Amino acid sequence: MKIFYDSQVDAAYIQIEAITPDGVIEIDDGVHLDTTADNRIIGIEILRASKRISLPSLFVYEVESPFASAA
Repeated sequence: MKIFYDSQVDAAYIQIEAITPDGVIEIDDGVHLDTTADNRIIGIEILRASKRISLPSLFVYEVESPFASAA
């Protein structure tokens, strides 16, 4: 997963998988899910990001999952 923020356009993008999306679903004005043909979510775009989320929180993460392990 990669996280990008463009301050010039105030847009955040959370890339879950590094593949080209087949489609986009708008779930709210300025919030889009990039999807594959089989409806997997591979990215999340947030426009006017500084008004919708805490930008510093984008770059801090915690993992609590049986699938995650320290390497």
